[in-house]
Amino acid sequence: MTELEGRAGHRRRRVLVAGGAGFLGSHLCARLIADGHRVVCMDNFLTGRRSNIARLLGHPRFTLVSHDIVRPLPDVGPVDQIYNLACAASPPRYQADPLHTFKTNVIGALNLLELAERIDARILQSSTSEVYGDPEISPQPEGYRGNVNTVGPRACYDEGKRAVETLFHEFRQQRGVRTRIARIFNTYGPGMSPGDGRVVSSFVVQALAGADVTVFGDGSQTRSFCYVSDMLGGLMALMDAPDEVCDPVNLGNPTEFTILELARIVIAALTSPSRVCFVDLPVDDPKQRKPDISRAMQVLGWSPKVSLAEGLGRTIPYFAACARQDGQPLLAAQ
Repeated sequence: MTELEGRAGHRRRRVLVAGGAGFLGSHLCARLIADGHRVVCMDNFLTGRRSNIARLLGHPRFTLVSHDIVRPLPDVGPVDQIYNLACAASPPRYQADPLHTFKTNVIGALNLLELAERIDARILQSSTSEVYGDPEISPQPEGYRGNVNTVGPRACYDEGKRAVETLFHEFRQQRGVRTRIARIFNTYGPGMSPGDGRVVSSFVVQALAGADVTVFGDGSQTRSFCYVSDMLGGLMALMDAPDEVCDPVNLGNPTEFTILELARIVIAALTSPSRVCFVDLPVDDPKQRKPDISRAMQVLGWSPKVSLAEGLGRTIPYFAACARQDGQPLLAAQ
């Protein structure tokens, strides 16, 4: 093993983070470095951003590998843990090249699983609440098999993630690979790309500019929003859990909001002159998302701590700074 004994008896590890320059991946890299671990960040920068990891470049325990996990992996040396966070997570991004999205999910995961098998590393898959599709029950427990359209515009992502869960299950069953599967619900926070098309970033950017806040449908569809620090805690707790915890685990904040509620909360938080503008609901847009986190609470001792109001209070200044840096007028901030 490559683990080194750290201060206070903690184990220092060498960790590969695929998708490490993305929103969640870059936060994870920084957290692991802060905890004393060595990190190999692998990213193809299709959606990941170098600015996300700029503060880590040059750190003696940080290595950047520019690579697409769809292709055969380069030799990164021995690692103890692998986090697979590599795939665009917002519909506009993953729908831009659906074939590559599907390949990233399936072929990329297969490459990482084979690496984990060769070097005896633990490996965690960032799956998604999208595996539940447009759910017919709420909240969604891990045992719910979902309601997914296999040929819709979201299928490249939804079905790709479902296929990866099967791969992880079989590598565990057939080859003894130490796998973990996290089903991640909507996560937000500083570091998101202002133009990535996810609902929190879109609403905040629009309200900061005093523009109309665009709500799909009538806004009655619901989501549950988890702040990034809470999600990191869940992912790391799952990675460090006993090997018996190999079945999927929901990670998210179970407090549910309608999209219209979120729009009004953002507008109020910014005292913005923005108005809500309603547009057609996209095909297969889920009507409800609320995680049942009973399993995470039981096997990980984890639950989110940051409320939506607190999380937005930490996130809005980041987007305001991005807009100022880009020279954009901040009508809502005047």
